[in-house]
Amino acid sequence: MSGPPPAVAAVRLAVRRALAGLPSGTTVLTACSGGADSLALAGAAAFEAPRLGLRAGAVTVDHGLQEGSDARADDVAKVLAGLGLDPVVVRRVEVADRGGPEGAAREARYAALAEEAAARAPAVILLGHTLDDQAETVLLGLARGSGARSLSGMAPRSGDHLRPLLGLERDTVRRACDLMGFTAWEDPHNHDPRFARSRVRHEALPALERTLGPGIAAALARTAALLRDDADALDSLAGELYAEAAVAEGDPGPVLSVPVLRNTPAALRTRVLRRAALAAGCPAGALSAHHVRELEKLVTAWRGQAHIDLPGGIRGHRIATTLRFAQ
Repeated sequence: MSGPPPAVAAVRLAVRRALAGLPSGTTVLTACSGGADSLALAGAAAFEAPRLGLRAGAVTVDHGLQEGSDARADDVAKVLAGLGLDPVVVRRVEVADRGGPEGAAREARYAALAEEAAARAPAVILLGHTLDDQAETVLLGLARGSGARSLSGMAPRSGDHLRPLLGLERDTVRRACDLMGFTAWEDPHNHDPRFARSRVRHEALPALERTLGPGIAAALARTAALLRDDADALDSLAGELYAEAAVAEGDPGPVLSVPVLRNTPAALRTRVLRRAALAAGCPAGALSAHHVRELEKLVTAWRGQAHIDLPGGIRGHRIATTLRFAQ
């Protein structure tokens, strides 16, 4: 008996490896938009999860941003139920108007997925990001200039979120979708040049391929994996330094020892300062590398300057040998 086509086999194998080791009875929820990548993922999960003693379900999120999105979400749910997935949940969310539209939609979607996973614990969420998505994420991080953690892209597993397809090219996954007999929906936002990811996908990456040759997406994904290992190690060391440097609990953030921080590597010191600023109430999305570097000057280049203004109405200031935060 012949096996499945190579593309289908590759997606199923990726899912099988991602699910291996999960406790029996765990609910596996595929986040499915109705696009080719997430449909192929749902089809593979429906095939593989029961064979591993796991319950396979799915969640489709209606962001309400396009006309007819509610009917499309219901159609996607019917396809998912036809695969034997159970439960199949349609979540309708409200997208906040703060921040950019991409980020706001992602925040609403992930909040809904987290609620569904919590309601069915133990549970994991499968996300359909591919190698090409990883490459786009790395380029977007590079454009923001936000450091090694941003350039490390998406992790194969983050808490209860699993990304089985990160090692597979988008073409392979979409070929698998076609071979599984699905009719995929293409989000028009994916071709809208107003969105940064769309411009990276349709302009920046193809330009790099033309200029530097094929294989750019795979190279960027490899870079992400290497940088993730480095960032994980540095974060672990920075955690130890944070515990040593935080000499007291202040209001709103910790009180840090300047002598402890002064003679440590900048890669660790800046991580500690960022963590402390977040603990003091700075919004993560607004706290930039520039803010952290200015805060660092209170440790390494203090000339009596009064304070550093940080996002969220927070100020960092130095008093003698301590670094403190105030509102």
